[in-house]
Amino acid sequence: MNKILELFKNIKFPKIKFKRPGIGLLITWVVALGLGIALYGIVKNLAACWTVTNLPGIPPASCSLSVSPLGTPVLNPEGTVIAPVDLPTPVIAAPEVQLAQWDGASRVNILFIGLDYRDYIANEGPPRSDTMILFTIDPISKTAGMLSIPRDLWVNIPGFGYSRINTAYASGEGNKLPGGGPGLAARTVEQVIGVPVHYFGEIDFHAFEEVIDTMGGLYICIPQKIRIDPIGDKRPRILGAGCQNLWGFEVLAYARNRYTADGDVDRSKRQQLVIMALRDQIFSPQNFTTMISLAPDIYSEASAGLRTNMSFEEAMRLATLLNQIPPESIKRGVIDNSMVLPDNTTLAGQDAAVLKPIPDKIRILRDEIFSSVGPLSPLAQGDPVMLMKADAARVRVFNGTYTAGLDSRTGTYLFSQGMNVTEIGQASQLYGRTTIVVYSPKLYTVKYLVAVFGVTAYDQIIFKPEPGSAVDIEVRLGDDWIGRLPAGY
Repeated sequence: MNKILELFKNIKFPKIKFKRPGIGLLITWVVALGLGIALYGIVKNLAACWTVTNLPGIPPASCSLSVSPLGTPVLNPEGTVIAPVDLPTPVIAAPEVQLAQWDGASRVNILFIGLDYRDYIANEGPPRSDTMILFTIDPISKTAGMLSIPRDLWVNIPGFGYSRINTAYASGEGNKLPGGGPGLAARTVEQVIGVPVHYFGEIDFHAFEEVIDTMGGLYICIPQKIRIDPIGDKRPRILGAGCQNLWGFEVLAYARNRYTADGDVDRSKRQQLVIMALRDQIFSPQNFTTMISLAPDIYSEASAGLRTNMSFEEAMRLATLLNQIPPESIKRGVIDNSMVLPDNTTLAGQDAAVLKPIPDKIRILRDEIFSSVGPLSPLAQGDPVMLMKADAARVRVFNGTYTAGLDSRTGTYLFSQGMNVTEIGQASQLYGRTTIVVYSPKLYTVKYLVAVFGVTAYDQIIFKPEPGSAVDIEVRLGDDWIGRLPAGY
């Protein structure tokens, strides 16, 4: 070992002299290093965000391939979305949105939207909806209905938060969402009313006037004298009570008047009166042939202001269905002052009067119109089990405890009471208290389940409207139910 150490001591390594680099060389190194880092970042970003050809993986959010359309919109004092400077004209349609599909035999729902394009003319961005009416037709029972929705209703617009419902259309158009204004308006109505929207149809004021004029005017019976203020250069006038023929500008002014005792409620009733008069004039035996012959002219005059996701064949099928339904089988409803709470809020920095919905009352009205047999009154007297059965709710039971088989035993018990239990399974988490999730309003089933499970706290009932849900109600069993399940189950 000592000899090896001595050997290493005698080895002499050549001395390497390091020279201090000059300032020019240092600058060169720094520049080269900076360029290298920048080049690395460019190549990395190019590879991550490459879209020219298909590459595996998902581009990260940092790519900013498109600006999220769900950002907070900018509103003017009237509550309308202010359009970008380069907003295209309204004839350029937004990408289509897939609404619920109609199978041709079940109840079909159509959202009618009336628009005031003067917002565009005034450079105030996309228009708000002036009118929203949800129509329904049931091919089996040969019944129909229409539900008028007030434009100041304070609702949660998907992706935009709470605002007046009449801003949903403007938000969808201004932000170029899939389906544009009609798509967002339809999704908002689905969420508020709790029924699927299969089709939409929109028409602007000018096109509406053209349709009426091409028909030779509208014969309508007005219940009482009213002052109207037509759009444009036409002077205000008084329409007397009684049956009379009105031209397009007069019909529009009559339907839009808000300055009567009940404001928007009266306005909605007048709009429904106009719709029924149109239906009578179009489908009356003496006029039907003439209306068919005028159809090409009507379409030619009004097509620029008409927009729908219905095909011609679907429109003809629906027209045929509607022709088979007598006027007395067409139910009419308006979300009136008894179903809302007036309130004030701030929109775009301005005070705004809004109507906050009372969901339970709106659901009762909805059921009157969107069911063949009508709703059961919330004050109806009778056996709770029979009332629950009449709801025909689809119920899912989930076990939120460690007790094995509690879901199947509870499902068997509920089924024995006449409840339509369609699914059972294990909950995704544990529950101390039984919780009821309501996907669609089934008033008497909820009331029955509250009594059965002894629900006492508001937070044990979760309202989560989902028109496309496979079930109407979901029960998530908690520990409080373990000792309460009746013996034998």
